[in-house]
Amino acid sequence: MSPETPVVIRAEGLGKAYAIFKRPQDRLKQMLVRGRRKYYDEYWALRGVDLEVRRGETVGLIGRNGSGKSTFLQLLCGTLTPTSGRIAVDGRIAALLELGAGFNPEFTGRENVYLAASVLGLSNAQIAERYQSIAEFAGIGDFIEQPVKLYSSGMYARLAFAVAAHVDADIMIVDEILAVGDASFTQKCMRFIHRFKERGTLFFVSHDTGQVVNLCDRVVWLDNGSVRAVGPAREVCHDYLAALYSDQDTSRGFRIGGARQALPQARREEPVEDARAELLKASQHRNAIELFDFNDSGPWFGNRGATITNVSILDAEEQPLSVLEGGEVIVLKVDCRAEQQVHRPIVGFYVKDKLGQNLFGDNTFLSYQLDPVTIPAGQDFAARFRFQMPYLPSGDFSITVALAEGTQEDHVQHHWVEDALFFKVHASHVVRGLVGMPMLAITLEAEGASSPRTTPQATPQAAPATK
Repeated sequence: MSPETPVVIRAEGLGKAYAIFKRPQDRLKQMLVRGRRKYYDEYWALRGVDLEVRRGETVGLIGRNGSGKSTFLQLLCGTLTPTSGRIAVDGRIAALLELGAGFNPEFTGRENVYLAASVLGLSNAQIAERYQSIAEFAGIGDFIEQPVKLYSSGMYARLAFAVAAHVDADIMIVDEILAVGDASFTQKCMRFIHRFKERGTLFFVSHDTGQVVNLCDRVVWLDNGSVRAVGPAREVCHDYLAALYSDQDTSRGFRIGGARQALPQARREEPVEDARAELLKASQHRNAIELFDFNDSGPWFGNRGATITNVSILDAEEQPLSVLEGGEVIVLKVDCRAEQQVHRPIVGFYVKDKLGQNLFGDNTFLSYQLDPVTIPAGQDFAARFRFQMPYLPSGDFSITVALAEGTQEDHVQHHWVEDALFFKVHASHVVRGLVGMPMLAITLEAEGASSPRTTPQATPQAAPATK
């Protein structure tokens, strides 16, 4: 974001305190003494927040329950008055803070559309012009003529988002509302959000760090009412996740380390046998994947009761690779060492794109759930994941690996290594979606034809179904 881009949100020393009265009569006493004495305790929900957001930015807001996220958003929208500091906003805000906030439960959906849209700055003529589009976006059918007190939480969310999406806002605030909708509604909202990002400023609040990394340029991490970190989405979300695991660990041996690095240099290029069709192999879309060495100094956290010592990608015969291609059968090997006895180890991985989105992954838990393994202290061990590498779009990717002990629901995190291994896809026929799956066969035939034409060797240009 250019320094010349106008600032649309500026908070300086922003704080909000609430008066906590121990007894009901203390509230009356406080009214009578008019500030000459305090009959209450102050609870600071937010304190000392300094923040600038420029036009067109997408900013994530993360933090545990009670960290001050909702308070900050209400101050941003003007529904709360600051106790200290100031906040200035340049532009129209459309906020989805609480489910159905601004709706009258006795009014019908139609009446609440007019009510909520007028509060957000539209005239009656503008609302009437956009009403049909709002109703279609909400997709609640005849319920729009029923009182909203009869609505489910998902129907509330649909109607609230539909209104906010049609008020020409400069700044949009989305606070966990997507968690209550069904899959089709969530996808519709995400499509709108991606379009809105092209022209507006977005504040996105979620406990799903994957969604935050996917959407946001920067992230603000609130902790106990104060800003703990502001920075790139991937880095701040990693530190937040590490802090959550740290607080869950009771052994007092939890540590955080490593350093973030740029993409490392390639070790060597040795092409391997191509497992795909000859036409794709010879084309400009050959899905060649260049591998890099294990990043042993990457960001990590855990109590290090066991340690990941190496991560490597091998061919089907478990020979080292430096280059592979989409569609190949490979083995992802994670080498580990038990610093202490480890009962029920779980080793897992995620493959991520350059935005930090988890594309796919797995772990060893299910395979050994009924026959748990115990690793003695000082013992080396390894997890191997054999799978067919999907076709990937061009770009940079990384593999995050983790080693824990226990079950998927209740475990101790021994060693989580972010971006443990990088790889780069130089060319690809995949232009839609996050991954492309290898096709067993592709056919194109007329119904009832005596000799259908099959195209198992179709060129990438003739196979849009794989894109």
